[in-house]
Amino acid sequence: MKAVKIGSPATVANLQVVDIADPGEPQASQIRVRIHANSLNFHDFGVVSGNLPAQAGRIPMADGAGVVESVGAGVSEFSPGDHVVSCFFPFWENGPPEIGDFTTTPGDGVDGYAREVVVLPSHYFTHAPRGYSHAEAATLTTAGLTAWRALVVDGRLKAGDTILVLGTGGVSIFALQFARAMGAAVIATSSSATKLEKLRALGAAHTINYRENPEWGKEVRALTDGRGVDHVIEVGGPGTLPQSITACRIGGHISLIGVLTGRAGPVPTAALMARQQQLQGLIVGSRQEQRDMIRALETTGIKPVIDSTFELAQLGAAFTHEESGAHFGKICVTF
Repeated sequence: MKAVKIGSPATVANLQVVDIADPGEPQASQIRVRIHANSLNFHDFGVVSGNLPAQAGRIPMADGAGVVESVGAGVSEFSPGDHVVSCFFPFWENGPPEIGDFTTTPGDGVDGYAREVVVLPSHYFTHAPRGYSHAEAATLTTAGLTAWRALVVDGRLKAGDTILVLGTGGVSIFALQFARAMGAAVIATSSSATKLEKLRALGAAHTINYRENPEWGKEVRALTDGRGVDHVIEVGGPGTLPQSITACRIGGHISLIGVLTGRAGPVPTAALMARQQQLQGLIVGSRQEQRDMIRALETTGIKPVIDSTFELAQLGAAFTHEESGAHFGKICVTF
């Protein structure tokens, strides 16, 4: 069967399409899943590009969706024919986070889903939403659940709140969709006039071109009559955090999710303290939170925004497209 492996050194150009042995039938507590789709994330790019420690020969991709072909003894949660989607932290079932690294994350610490078939313990998956394509389901593992946890679990989002989303990547667009479905207003940023128009079409009440207005935090405050937003989906990191603190209300919630502008940098701690804001670092979520999100998706009818799809053998081209920043929403691989 076909798979993609990371070469040595780890670069996008060194991704290798290879033939690997079929994993066989599942043992007790395992399921055999035929994978039909992946979706790309910034974390995956870090692994395949060598920006994060990557073992040569590792099979990348944290997000996988497909169909259960057979189940091992003792498996009651799944049956052959079920549509399933992978979990970013397969050993985090419920409760507060207990994992602070990626040693158990598929596509990083262990082999991921850039392959046609896997045989894994059943807790590596949950059911996919009813009516979702495999590509749509594959967008949920990382980006969808990150946005859900940021707003609903940690942020306790409620109708009438106002949120700020930065950019047009998967997490930000999911956050916009969740917020609108729950009766919250959204302010969104981008440097592209075309993308800003698409954000408004998705329901953003206000949009800001951050390149034309580098002091966009002040503009957000002005748009909220000086109050600031209740929640910020902060995907930029140190380069954008000062503006996010300005944009957020006194006592508001900032979800620190991404490091697009770097892994470290100065933080205006005095401003954060004076405005009494909660700065919450987070990485994805638990299996139970994924189940909760999927029930919400089935209830609201939200569908992911997919920018483009590639074939498995074109995974390198998919990452090149991601690196360009031209995408709006999720990039998927289908096979």
